[in-house]
Order: sequence, then structure tokens, then C-alpha cells
Amino acid sequence: MNHSLLVTKRDSRKERIDLDKIHRLIDWAAEGLNNISVSQVELRSHIQFYDGIKTADIHETIIKAAADLISNDTPDYQYLAARLAIFHLRKKAYGQFEPPKLHTHVMRMVEIGKYDKLLLEDYSTEEFEQMDDFIDHWRDMNFSYAAVKQLEGKYLVQNRVSGEIYESAQFLYILIAACLFSNYPREIRLDYVKRFYNAISTFKISLPTPIMSGVRTPTRQFSSCVLIECGDSLDSINATSGAIVKYISQRAGIGVNAGSIRALGSPIRRGEAFHTGCIPFYKHFQSAVKCCSQGGVRGGAATLFYPIWHLEVKNLLVLKNNRGVEGNRVRHIDYGVQLNRLMYQRLIQGKDITLFSPSDVPGLYASFFADQEEFERLYVKYEQDDSIRQKRVKAIELFSLMMQERASTGRIYIQNVDHCNTHGPFNPKIAPIRQSNLCLEITLPSKPLNHLNDENGEIALCTLSAFNLGTIDSLDDLEELAILAVRSLDALLDYQDYPIKAAYRGAMGRRTLGIGVINFAHYLAKNGVRYSDGSANNLTHKTFEAIQYYLLKASNRLAQEKGACPWFNETNYAQGILPIDTYKKDLDIICNESLHYDWETLRQEIQATGLRNSTLSALMPSETSSQISNATNGIEPPRGHISIKASKDGILRQVVPEYECLKNKYELLWDMPNNEGYLQLVALMQKFIDQSISANTNYDPSRFPAGKVPMKQLLKDLLTAYKFGIKTLYYQNTRDGAEDIQGDMQQISHIDYESCESGACKI
Repeated sequence: MNHSLLVTKRDSRKERIDLDKIHRLIDWAAEGLNNISVSQVELRSHIQFYDGIKTADIHETIIKAAADLISNDTPDYQYLAARLAIFHLRKKAYGQFEPPKLHTHVMRMVEIGKYDKLLLEDYSTEEFEQMDDFIDHWRDMNFSYAAVKQLEGKYLVQNRVSGEIYESAQFLYILIAACLFSNYPREIRLDYVKRFYNAISTFKISLPTPIMSGVRTPTRQFSSCVLIECGDSLDSINATSGAIVKYISQRAGIGVNAGSIRALGSPIRRGEAFHTGCIPFYKHFQSAVKCCSQGGVRGGAATLFYPIWHLEVKNLLVLKNNRGVEGNRVRHIDYGVQLNRLMYQRLIQGKDITLFSPSDVPGLYASFFADQEEFERLYVKYEQDDSIRQKRVKAIELFSLMMQERASTGRIYIQNVDHCNTHGPFNPKIAPIRQSNLCLEITLPSKPLNHLNDENGEIALCTLSAFNLGTIDSLDDLEELAILAVRSLDALLDYQDYPIKAAYRGAMGRRTLGIGVINFAHYLAKNGVRYSDGSANNLTHKTFEAIQYYLLKASNRLAQEKGACPWFNETNYAQGILPIDTYKKDLDIICNESLHYDWETLRQEIQATGLRNSTLSALMPSETSSQISNATNGIEPPRGHISIKASKDGILRQVVPEYECLKNKYELLWDMPNNEGYLQLVALMQKFIDQSISANTNYDPSRFPAGKVPMKQLLKDLLTAYKFGIKTLYYQNTRDGAEDIQGDMQQISHIDYESCESGACKI
């Protein structure tokens, strides 16, 4: 090639091309990695050199060449590509590889409006210098390539129009820690900043997208999940829509409970007109959800909830499918169908379900959540009243339609509202759970708004994080992580802003947290146990007992310092009732593990001094944040040893942790024979988790006769989940033979509509 060619550097200067410099860069990035060929990367780059070529373009080509070499046989290319990408990223952010001093960096970022100015008001120059000593910028080299691309795409502070990036990851981590502990006393706060920084920068604690992308910036809304309840009035419907827009624009995922909206044809204004029913208002909510893109970080999304006994249910169940016309479909939100014991009993007894408009049956909708015995009494009473508008449908027909739509779209979710209320942290007579969120793990009380400034309404917020189970050496490690997670998220509740009074009121009253786990598949592989055969049952029981125990203990200690949450008296915890008291006893058949912690002393301490937070745990999907930590996704089994995720940057490949030594220990999703073992593990987790769990069901049609998944199997798994006390079911994934892309919903190709004979399934 012509060595007199010039390259254009990032600062627009031109200099003679130096191929040795390119070679040295790749050589540097390859240091300490296994099965890496520098020459292979150079050959694969196929750079078409021309006079004036940008060094940034050369660098990006080399990064892509390294990323394309990631495979089962050569997993370390994910770190080679990551190091090259980190080098490139720092050059873009700082004009050099070496990051600036923290205080210098923060002053510049505050000056250009990218960081919260209170950072400079809260911390002295000396404290920034001390924080500088905490930072280990070499930890950037522990990221996988997929993690770097997610950081660059979603989390690092940047100008999303021009593409300019302003920071690297260790500044993100240290400043999140600094912001969250800024109100702690000076004599102890840097100790918490250091401990929390170390936990999040070494991937022991995983933080969700709103916190990673927002804390340290002028934006101050970081709750991942927002639950908004809609009442049966135009004022409430419009207030709900306004609240959706407010929170979608600030990166939150939305749950909307619209189950109380009266059915089509109901009289309004004393019979002056007929009600238009649910669908026009669902369309209204969909428009509100899709009107904001969340600042380019992620698209707006919501799940809408309604009871299976709603008079319009047959039309509501098909709203997401691809048949029909736009007028009778609302496809761009997801749906949660609400069930309870009586509905399941009608199914297994071969009986009918009677459909009502909630407006026609006083007390029925409220008791559906608050009191199962009262619900059954009223339901039977209204069924026998011929003056009440109603329709009777065979339970098997209705459940089959629901499961057909769940299978064909993957996104008709299930909420067992009785389990949410009988095995949860809240007293259902005072603070019933009437909905969940778009990921089906948040279960919190809510009250309808009559207008946006309604102080009597309640919007429920939940702030999330997760423990990386793959990084712990002992369950004792969870105690320190619980202290840091609880204290940081509790501080976040006071640090953030609340655009709606009803949200502020609920957040300050309940101080709800949802701390979960990532990397569960890695944890099982490290311990030599599997999802499907029962070998992980006892380990799962011990692990989640430890998680909930240490979370409750941390919140109790914080309550002793700062006081219990103001609405603590609305919780079962205030009555000394713990999750270990209310779980479904069917679990004892599948796991005989005893309790290992001093729950009785903790029970007494909670009753004496309360909890700072009315909820502590929830198991979320953690799809993107798991990638940042180079971890497997939440509690899910991986689809392959290499996860392949489509992003705006192209295909990202990520290899499971410790692949070379554990590759034969991982149980992959489509190697599992059925859902039974997985559902048992979810149920054992639910014994301790005080909110809910994003739990999926998965089907490979090739395992069934004629390549069809029988309806009986779908219903059996649904009943198994209910029997063991699972509160919610999230995605239904069906293998279609195409390459699996993590996070992509594969649609089912065939359903065999077998009937479920009466009595064949037992709750």
C-alpha cells in the first residue's frame, strides 16, 4: 500500500499513515486474552485505505472485525472488541485515552449542562480528590463488547442528536454513588460512596436503565415502574392519560389498570346515551404511551390490565393479534388478564364463567382483589339475578381463547390477583393490589386519579436494582450488598423529583423498593445444578431466603435510624406477618429445605421499629442491565452459550460467563424438557419475594405430536403456576426453528385446541 497516504485525526489534523500504530493498538487490547489472533483481526478488517481516511473510521472497522470473530471456540474476542471500543469511546469523550481528573470532568460537565450542578454544591474539591482515589478506570476492561455497545447506546451521557459522548463508565458509576449518598453525614458518606461504587463497578449490584442513564444528570425521575389506576369516569380516564405521558417521557415503564371501565352498551347520563365501551379508551391510552420516545433511551411501553370476567373480555383478549382491522385492535400495548381461585375452579369443574360489566355489579370489582370469599359470594349472587346484564361462557372456551392469544402473540400476561393479595406485603382490606406493570413483577397498591393534581389518588412507583448471583462466593456476601442496595435506593426516593402529586404521596408513604437478581443461570451452573430436574430446588430456597432476610434486616436497621415508612401500618409486616407465613404449602411437597435464618427475632424487631420500605424484593427481566454486567438474563436459562441480541448498532454477541470451564454445566432453554422444573423454581423464589416475578413459559412444538403444542399442555402449566402460588406470568416464548435472538418474541406457528377434561387438572 502507499505509505505516503494521510489519515485525518479526530481533531482534524492530518498525518502520515502508521500501520504499526494500528498493530500496536490491537496487540495492547489482546494482552492476557486466550485464543486471540491479532493478524486475524487485521486480515478480517479489509480496510480500504484512501488519502484522508479518518482514524475514527479505521478504529470502528477494526472493532467490528474483532466483534465478528466472537464464537463458542473463541469467546475472548468479546473482550478484545470491548477494549478497542473503550479506547475509541474515551478518545471521543476526552480526546485521549487517559480520563481527566474527576473534579475537572464534573466542572466541565456542569458548565455545559450535562451534569446536575448540585454535585459541585454538595461535594468539596477535597472530596472529589478522595473519590478520584476510589476510581479504577481499568475496570472498563472487564466489559464485554455487548456491554460497551449498550453503555454507549443507552447509558453514557451524550448528545443523541450529534452523537457526542461525554463520559466513560467509571465516572458514571462513581457519580451515581456520589449523588445517592450526598445527603448522608459528611463523616460517613464517602465510605458509602466507595462501598457502593465498588459494588456496582464490579457488577455485584446491577442498576436499571433509568438510574444508569439519569442519575448525575439534571433529570430526576428514576423509578423503573409506574402503576396507574383508571377509574370509571371521563375525568379519571383523562387523568390517567396525562399521567402516562408524564411518566413515559421520563423513561418509566407503565402498568395501567383499566378493569373498572364499564362495558359497551352500558347506560350513561341516566340512559341519555350508551357507553362506547373499553376499546376506544384503550386506544387513547395507547396513543399516550407511544407519543414519547423516552429521550432515545428506549421506546414507551405499557401493559393494560382487566379481569377475565369483564363483559367485553372476548373482544379484549384479541386486541393484540394480527387478524381483524385497526378499528377493533389495539396492538401496540400489552395486556394482563386477571384471574383468581373461582375462575380456575370453574375451569377444572367444567363450568361456566359469567361475564359482567363492573358498573352493573356493586362491590364485585373491589372484592375481586380485597376479599376472595366476598367476591365468590357476590359473584354467585349476581349470577342468579336475571335483571343484571350478563353473558355465560364455558370456562374452557374462555381460558382456551386466552391461552391461544397468549401463544400467538407471546404477550398476553397473567395476573393471579388472589395470590398477589394473600401472599404479599399489604393488607388487602386496606391497600389491595389491583395491577402489576409491563414486566409483571411489581405488585403495589394504587388508587384512581380524578384529575392530575388529585391528592387522594395514588400512583405506585417502584425503584429497582439486582444482585448478581454469579459474583457471590457465599450467601453471607448478600448482607453487605443488601445494605448498599436498600440504602442507595431509599436515598433515591428522596433525591428524585415527582411530576405528579399522587406519585409523590405514594412514594413517600410506602417507600417501595424492588431488588431482584441477575445471572441465575450462571449461579446454577457454578453450583452444578439444573433448572429442569429438581436439583436446584434446595439451593434456590436457601438463596432466596437469604436475599429476603437480609433485605428486611437492612430496611429494619434503616428504619431504626430514619423511621419506618409513614404507611407501614398498612402492611402485613406491621402485624408480624412475613412471606414465610403466607406461601402456598404445596411447595413443601417439592422442597423440604428448612429455614436457616433467625426469622423470629427479625419478626419482633420489625414489629417493634418497623421497616423503612414497605416492599423490598421483585424479580425483573433485567435484559439490558444483565448485558452490562456480562451476566445471564435475570432468572432465565440462556437460549445458547452465545446470546445474540439485535440492536441499533447491529448484532451483538455475548458469551455466557465462565464459558470455557462451565459450558457443560449450563442448561440451555430449549434443552429443558418442559416448564415443570422452571415453574417450581419460580414458586420457591415467590415463597420469599414480597412482590412478584417476571416468569416466562417456553414451548418447543417439535417436542409434541405433529409439531403442535396442545392446549391441554398450556392449561396444565397455567394451573401448575397457580397451584404453587406464582403471582404473575410474563412472556410465552415458542421456538420456531429460526435463530434465537434474545429478547425477541418468537411467534407460535401451531396450536392444537384440545379440551381440558373436567377434573383433569388440580389446583
